[in-house]
Amino acid sequence: MESPTFPRRDPADADFWDLRYGARFAPWDAGKVPARLREFAGARPAAGNALVPGCGSARDVAFLADSGWDVVGIDFSAEALALARRAIGPHAGRLRQADFFAPIPEAPFALVYERAFLCALPRRLWPAWAARVAELVAPGGVLAGFFYFDAGDRGPPFALYSRDELDALLAARFERTEDAAVDDSIPVFVGKERWQVWRRRGE
Repeated sequence: MESPTFPRRDPADADFWDLRYGARFAPWDAGKVPARLREFAGARPAAGNALVPGCGSARDVAFLADSGWDVVGIDFSAEALALARRAIGPHAGRLRQADFFAPIPEAPFALVYERAFLCALPRRLWPAWAARVAELVAPGGVLAGFFYFDAGDRGPPFALYSRDELDALLAARFERTEDAAVDDSIPVFVGKERWQVWRRRGE
């Protein structure tokens, strides 16, 4: 089956994603909770509040809620959230249409979970993403999730070129505490993503 054709839009705008979710075209959606997230949640007690930016289908929001986290999922795509609310049923109240870069009342968070959000942002926004993550993660809290590494310029997904590039974004405010291979990637990410946990340094 061929991919649908969409009018040109900037991935930094909600319209880009509304068109794709409205057409039920979401090849970045794994359709399941990743094994590394399950291991992360199983290895430690839920430690407070959590944020899932760009939550999409919100399966990970529901999983974190079931694991004891006080979690909120945000997305600026109304179409994504309409699908997600139907999919996660009793946890639908944890979802909100919101901009990652706008104020979030529950901040700071013990956990910000990264799953195909950074790579959905145009590279010009990455310094702002790094600054915002440092604001949203409480000292001693963590940024945990999946980071996509590749060589191409086209996107989304927009790839990190190297570990050094990610370090340049995060290492001033965070310390990497986990870095592991991923065994259950969706096809577009196979062999190109790493599970990482970054602990926010204290003030």
